[in-house]
Amino acid sequence: MKSPQEVAAIIRRLKELYPDAACSLDYGKDYELLFSVRLAAQCTDARVNQVTPALFARFPTLEAFAAASPEEVGEYVRSCGFWRAKARDIVASAQMLLSDFGGLLRLPGVGRKTANLILGDVYGQAGYVCDTHCIRITGLLGLTDGSKDPLKVEQQLRACIPPEESSNFCHRMVLHGRAVCVARRPDCAGCTLRDLCDYGKTVREP
Repeated sequence: MKSPQEVAAIIRRLKELYPDAACSLDYGKDYELLFSVRLAAQCTDARVNQVTPALFARFPTLEAFAAASPEEVGEYVRSCGFWRAKARDIVASAQMLLSDFGGLLRLPGVGRKTANLILGDVYGQAGYVCDTHCIRITGLLGLTDGSKDPLKVEQQLRACIPPEESSNFCHRMVLHGRAVCVARRPDCAGCTLRDLCDYGKTVREP
């Protein structure tokens, strides 16, 4: 595992690489982010951002979503894949938020990743969003033991990444995973984290 000094160096370089790290989903209200994250499951953020302007215009309030039918919502989100389940979860979540909201994890379609994202981006609390990019890259860097279990990765990140850095750190992991450390063809030679990366140190120059 990394020393506190090495962890600080990784955080510092990521800030230099991605100074404006933030969630790439477009939203104006807290529940819009929640619904956008649900739509983003096995779908690109870019696609979700193409779909949500019309969706949020048609259903401008939480009450409008709660009163909608899943079939009507589904017509707006069909291109996001698994649209029937996503539309059903969005309507049910809106109804639950209005009637008996008692915690994000109780909402249909909401797991730890989504709950942590909402906590970090909307409420400014510690939010370790362990998506596939974060899980993979933190393992390569040696910040975690290489576990693929999101809960174990979250626990290990909590032990080394300060809470105030958590949300932006995870966003930077996503950006780095898309730009440099791509799963099938990581650009280790061009990675500025290479000297701090357990995996990168083992890769020979082409």
